[in-house]
Amino acid sequence: MKPPNLYHYKAYVTRVYSGESCIVDIDLGFGIWIRGREILFHRIQAPASSSNGKQAAKEARDFLRSLILDREVMLRTVKDRTGKDKPLLAEMVVVTESGETINVNEALVAAGHAILLGS
Repeated sequence: MKPPNLYHYKAYVTRVYSGESCIVDIDLGFGIWIRGREILFHRIQAPASSSNGKQAAKEARDFLRSLILDREVMLRTVKDRTGKDKPLLAEMVVVTESGETINVNEALVAAGHAILLGS
């Protein structure tokens, strides 16, 4: 089996909707940007905001906001067969103010706000 194609981009997080998705502006280089693109975190699943998981979903969303909202991040997108209007699947890395590099997908799992799915 051939591994998925990975593409790396600098991006800026403008909104966080849930514990597993956000909206970013992606820097493609040479002054070209894609604005308002939805990102779905690859390999994880966070709680949905249904009636029985509402509090857990809010906590996951708030945790994610504290890590990435209004920050520059690095995306490693996974090429899949979805259409252009579908969310991009991605791993996200952020550098904190203290200089620590954090894989956001793994941080959500480690903090108990998401589960790791099979690859």
